[in-house]
Amino acid sequence: MRMIAAASAREILTGLHEVMASRATAQAKLNKVVQIIGEALASEVCSIYLRREGVLELFATRGLNQEAVHVTKLAMGEGLVGTIAEQIATLNLDEATSHPDFAYKPETGEELFHSFAGVPIIRKEDAVGVLCVQHAEPRRYEEVEIEALQTVAMVLSELIANAGLIDNAEARGSKVQNTAALRLNGLKLVDGMAKGHAVFHQPRITIEHTVAEDIEAERHRVYSAFDKMREQIDKMASQAEFGGEGEHRDVIEMYKMFAYDEGWSRRINEAIDSGLTAEAAIERVQQRTRMRMRQIDDPLLADRMHDLEDMSNRLLRIVSGQLASAAQAGLRRDAILIARNLGPAELLEYDRRRLKGVILEEGSLTAHVIIVARAMGIPVLGRVKDVRRLISEGDLLLVDVGQSAVFVRPTAAMEEAFETQLAVTQKRRAGFAALKREAPVSKDGLRVALMINAGLRDDIAALDATGADGIGLFRTEFQFLVSATMPQRERQLRLYRDVIEAAGKKPVVFRTVDIGGDKALPYLRQDEEDEENPAMGWRAIRIALERDGLMKAQARALIEAAAGTTLNVMFPMVSEPWEFEQARAIFEKQREFLIERGKRVPREIRYGAMLEVPALAECLDLLLPKLEFISIGTNDLTQFLFAADRAHPKLAERFDWLSPAILRFLSRVVKQCDEANVPVTVCGEMGGRALEALALLGIGIERLSITPVSVGPIKAMIRSLNVADARSVLADYLKKPPASIRAALGEWALQNKVEI
Repeated sequence: MRMIAAASAREILTGLHEVMASRATAQAKLNKVVQIIGEALASEVCSIYLRREGVLELFATRGLNQEAVHVTKLAMGEGLVGTIAEQIATLNLDEATSHPDFAYKPETGEELFHSFAGVPIIRKEDAVGVLCVQHAEPRRYEEVEIEALQTVAMVLSELIANAGLIDNAEARGSKVQNTAALRLNGLKLVDGMAKGHAVFHQPRITIEHTVAEDIEAERHRVYSAFDKMREQIDKMASQAEFGGEGEHRDVIEMYKMFAYDEGWSRRINEAIDSGLTAEAAIERVQQRTRMRMRQIDDPLLADRMHDLEDMSNRLLRIVSGQLASAAQAGLRRDAILIARNLGPAELLEYDRRRLKGVILEEGSLTAHVIIVARAMGIPVLGRVKDVRRLISEGDLLLVDVGQSAVFVRPTAAMEEAFETQLAVTQKRRAGFAALKREAPVSKDGLRVALMINAGLRDDIAALDATGADGIGLFRTEFQFLVSATMPQRERQLRLYRDVIEAAGKKPVVFRTVDIGGDKALPYLRQDEEDEENPAMGWRAIRIALERDGLMKAQARALIEAAAGTTLNVMFPMVSEPWEFEQARAIFEKQREFLIERGKRVPREIRYGAMLEVPALAECLDLLLPKLEFISIGTNDLTQFLFAADRAHPKLAERFDWLSPAILRFLSRVVKQCDEANVPVTVCGEMGGRALEALALLGIGIERLSITPVSVGPIKAMIRSLNVADARSVLADYLKKPPASIRAALGEWALQNKVEI
């Protein structure tokens, strides 16, 4: 099959444009379209399925039996076509029948064809149909051919919408005219309570014209839009302030990086070369970004793609002349902002005095906008379904992230209860703030080391804000994940030195980069094929030891940054002692290298390991004599112990941190570390929850590293707890577990007036 160059793609679009402009019936136009596409791609089959009355109906085909037209129908999610539409994803298969979702429709006669490629036809972010091609010989379609199909699908969406052939998207999602009180549930992103009136972030921009008449004119429009967008971002970055929480420069710098990314602008230009208007080209690249987002397992990387989509939305508004958003119009009263998703720069445009909370249809804990919102003290509730349909502009909203809920058009009684709870919450927060200078000492005198997890330079401000003892986990990979290229040693050195200086006398534990697998970096290509289980794949210390240049550069940067002080460094995902030994040897060699050249080095380097892989627990007796400290990462450890992906929606709540398996495992590790006199810290999310932290203290843990927002509640719990009593009851639970340790421990805490 011949490759489709930009010029060829333009020829296809020109042919489609002529078809669209003709006076033929809609059916005749579609029949002509499949002929044009099939011939251009030298494909034996080209078919168009359209969504009608909730099902996908074969509307036109070249190569399949004509008797199947308007007869073959597939439900959303049924067969390859239904899967593409439901997931808004692309499929490219050399053998269609090998796919688990393949569904044979005998009336089509498609048993003669092996290869299959299909793309969704998207209208207003919704799949309204599927365009697919098939070939008798088993083979995968070239990437350039898939891109041609996606471009054609965009033009088709305009044709079929104008012809009235598809379900009306607005009718499917029409707003419910309702004045009744309503509760909607979501995901806790930034804790807090807020009251305000609903304000929609921006109107949806619908692209009405997809085929360009003058390519150079369209290119000029895009260039001008890029210039204006970059000017906006530069101005915003120079003015951004986050009060006492710091400026979060790393987030903004990463955001600016996207604005100046040449690869992104090049892809838009290539789409224009194929014959699309400026708006359609931006949307075409944005659709591809959305599809990539759905294929990324790692939430942190998926959220970086959200930032790029935010940029696309901004660029699309500029080029279309539809600049108005709620931020530009200004907030006239206390507001709760509603959006499908939101970028950090867009959030910064709003008046902090009026913006009280944010509700997102999407969103996740690791998104940049969440980092910024947390710094601004704005509660955020994410993954609230149908908000744009169920909420009207101006509705009074009560957001309670602690309950994972937003109350829409509340009754007087609901509003009164909310105000009462808000007063209680504010009083409780004031109590936590009052503990800032108090030590986390239990009622029976145990001093617990309470530290914070960090990943940005400005996270260090939380040390003073919370009164934490230090940073028990500084994730160094964040700098790598947000960079377009490998961060140079000098840039790493500046970050590490800033962190050490900002922390002052308080210790900082740097974890070497945990990248690879599902955290693949675009500039660090892997020769291996895609991994089925990236969390358990080629990542962390495994990739660092193979690509030791990466670890050498980081080692030198850390050693130079900590000159004259104590450097605490630990290695992630250690499975066997030899991995730790090799990593330590790299650091020691770099220290010797710097000494030979007269450079200042730390007065001491303390080496530690992350216990995340259960296998390491079986070799602790061999490793502990070589360690200064050990940290337990409960997030990865839990999924490895239970063989359960923590990101899987059906498994996320299934396996409890307070299960006997987890607590018994941790108890054995703690005992072994105590016998070897090696301090052990829990630095996973488990330690940031009051009841779980109580259990950890009960099995012997005396060092926790948690999110800054958790320090106050955990300190309050510690100061209300008799640790000796907790250890006695946990010993009983582990020896003879009750039906639910969580329920039993919660009841015990209530009886003993432990603040949880």
